[in-house]
Amino acid sequence: MLRLTELKLPLDHPETDLRAAIVQRLGIADGDLIGFTVHKRSYDARKRSAITLIYTVDVELRDPVNADIASRGIAHVAPSPDMRYRFVTHAPSTLKSRPVVIGFGPCGLFAALILAQMGFRPIVLERGKAVRERTRDTFGLWRQAVLDPESNVQFGEGGAGTFSDGKLWSQIKDPRFYGRKVLEEFVRAGAPEEILYVSKPHIGTFRLVSMIEKMRATIESLGGEIRFGARVDDMRIVDGHLRGLVLKDGEELPCEHVVLAIGHSARDTFEMLHKRGVYVEAKPFSVGFRIEHPQSLVDNARFGASAGHPLLGAADYRLVHHAKNGRGVYSFCMCPGGTVVAATSEPGNVVTNGMSQYSRNERNANAGLVVGISPADYPGGPLAGIAFQRQWERQAFALGGGDYWAPGQLVGDFVRSRPSKHFGDVQPSYTPGVRLGDLSTALPEYAIAAIREAIPALDRQLKGFAMHDAVLTGVETRTSSPIRITRGADYQSLNTRGLYPAGEGASYAGGIYSAAIDGIEVAQALALAMTGEG
Repeated sequence: MLRLTELKLPLDHPETDLRAAIVQRLGIADGDLIGFTVHKRSYDARKRSAITLIYTVDVELRDPVNADIASRGIAHVAPSPDMRYRFVTHAPSTLKSRPVVIGFGPCGLFAALILAQMGFRPIVLERGKAVRERTRDTFGLWRQAVLDPESNVQFGEGGAGTFSDGKLWSQIKDPRFYGRKVLEEFVRAGAPEEILYVSKPHIGTFRLVSMIEKMRATIESLGGEIRFGARVDDMRIVDGHLRGLVLKDGEELPCEHVVLAIGHSARDTFEMLHKRGVYVEAKPFSVGFRIEHPQSLVDNARFGASAGHPLLGAADYRLVHHAKNGRGVYSFCMCPGGTVVAATSEPGNVVTNGMSQYSRNERNANAGLVVGISPADYPGGPLAGIAFQRQWERQAFALGGGDYWAPGQLVGDFVRSRPSKHFGDVQPSYTPGVRLGDLSTALPEYAIAAIREAIPALDRQLKGFAMHDAVLTGVETRTSSPIRITRGADYQSLNTRGLYPAGEGASYAGGIYSAAIDGIEVAQALALAMTGEG
């Protein structure tokens, strides 16, 4: 098999043109091409009047031709890599203990799945509820302004990724193709097969719910055990070694190998870890607002006359501006055809995030418009970032009226430093609701100044971004974990043997895809340690 990259064809090319392009690239007769599969399809929309599709394909040729092609050094042609997943070990029949996974978001889900597939029968401890119960509780906040602190957008089966765009791509390096394992497991659980080859695959919340349930069933069928409502309140650490966990009901669970996949919002667990002496450190993250535009505006700005083409779907964007005060402003977690969601996990706070369904057919596009900050902005020790986040989340709660409505402002008014009184063409999607006013006190002054400067500048990158009636909704504070639970080359905590920090909460991932890959890597390291091979 050979892999061809950078095969470029017009957006509306006939199906037969792809085969012809392969034959032409290789300089072979059509009969020498036995078959091909599309590994990846992306597009180049830099010229809106001439959008092209870009293919990577794996081809099978007759053997003599195959050898000849491989030796000719044709540009963008190489042997297809072996992307099959191989387990690093299997649990021995004499294994005396079981590994524990704390947290059942994307990272914990894949850590548990890999451990189960290797025969280790993991115990999963999830503080929240099963995904369908959790969905009902989450809708309770969105529709009735009633928050369950243990069952919400952040906590519960599937993690924060369940209520997101379901994005399944990342810019991380993946030399062992663990991402392929992630996508294949998702397809096995019911995801559309197109996620295996489109350049920016996504799933959406409704599909994720049933997929997560199927993956849970797979883990259980392999001997794994999932406990919901099982918050970990303490750890037993003896001479730098993890010896057990204490659950919220007082149960003590002896264990010596634990995957810590708690997500970026488990603030009480962060505090417990710090109290117990587990090494943690403050790290940079970002804060800002959600910004909403009509999806049609983004489609037209990106695709021109090709807007609405089925192969392009709803357009996205990625924008960056370096402000004069030294702050970086950038779009974050862009959700085409989606909604802004209430994402707090603590009473008396307002937090926003974005999500889309698989169809991405809602009226608005939304994205975080955020400003980078560093520990120098919130001095006070490893946990100071948590206090910083809470400060602005509580301020947003107050500005929104104290009932989980969010504060908002029209983009045009925000740029001109005047309060908003009436919505225009863009109706906000956040529920319970948005109260218009003045967002100038919703974030630190340097963040407000940077975003004000950025909006007109970003309009030059995406025409219409500074649309007067576009809506800003506050605040976005959970872009990433405010701490790093630092680990060594063996994936264990620097000072607590047997503890394997993983995923977004430990700051080793950002999003479903990278968190799942990290879960695989950590599960492998833990398994090798348990069998004495690591």
